[in-house]
Amino acid sequence: MQAKDPSARLMSTQDDNFPAPPPGEPDDEPGESAPPSATSAGGLLAPPPEALPSAGLPSRDASLPEDLRTPWSWAYLIVFVLFAFASLVFLDMTFAILAMIRYHLNLTQLQKLAMTSASWVTARQAVWFGLLMLYLFLMIRVRQGLPFWRTIGWRKLHPRSLAPGAAAIVYLAGGSALAIAISLASRLVRPNTKLPIEQLFQSRRGALLIMTLAVLGAPLVEETVFRGYIYPVLARSFGVPLGVLGTGVLFGLVHAPQLGGAWGVVALLVTVGVVLTYVRARSGTVLASFLLHLGYNSMLFLAAAVSTGGFRHLPGGS
Repeated sequence: MQAKDPSARLMSTQDDNFPAPPPGEPDDEPGESAPPSATSAGGLLAPPPEALPSAGLPSRDASLPEDLRTPWSWAYLIVFVLFAFASLVFLDMTFAILAMIRYHLNLTQLQKLAMTSASWVTARQAVWFGLLMLYLFLMIRVRQGLPFWRTIGWRKLHPRSLAPGAAAIVYLAGGSALAIAISLASRLVRPNTKLPIEQLFQSRRGALLIMTLAVLGAPLVEETVFRGYIYPVLARSFGVPLGVLGTGVLFGLVHAPQLGGAWGVVALLVTVGVVLTYVRARSGTVLASFLLHLGYNSMLFLAAAVSTGGFRHLPGGS
């Protein structure tokens, strides 16, 4: 009688399409993982196939790196995208109704407020970020009983030639260098008109609100969503190179409304998205792309603060 595959014993009793955590699963903390011990095709770090069961995935996926063998598919990804869009529309409507009731605004005034009020935009974005993270947590941790951070790609850094602490510093520095390079390149492609996002920098308080969210909130949520949830599905379906490219394109397009159709600047953000996803693919952990993203946004914040005297001398601001 043939022995059963050890992964079969780890199948979740709740849903056959989702695997249970492997034996010896570490506590549900960001970045925790066992050190990878094998290398897959393309140079991506990958642990032994038995480290994570491949229940619900085609048999060909058993050879994929562990970080790509996530327990969700296109169907779950589509539902998440629909939720993200619907929740954003709901928040816009809710904020609009509250503003009209409290401030007695007409439609024109309301549209101006939504475009120029840093408090409005920051509050809406922060609530939206919270809803996205809550949705993913409920789907992974509560519904399926899987460790949230590890399942969605947050594992410890395991660089080949550096200590983890030194590698973290390198990622942060790399993000800062990327921010400088993109800022220089943007001078060649940005339009002469003011971008929509620049209308939010009308006051020191508004600038601080926007930049605080950009440093403390955006890297955490965007890396979890794009590099943790979306990228594995694209990479499994189309291969790692197209998965990296596709995730980067989506990352840039999501930011396009803030840039008012300045497609040269959007293309630069696509480049940033591709670099972030490449780092996540090479390292096998969202923690690496998060540190790069954190360094990128922090450098933008620092450069803006220095060039405006601590946001006291904003162009056209108060």
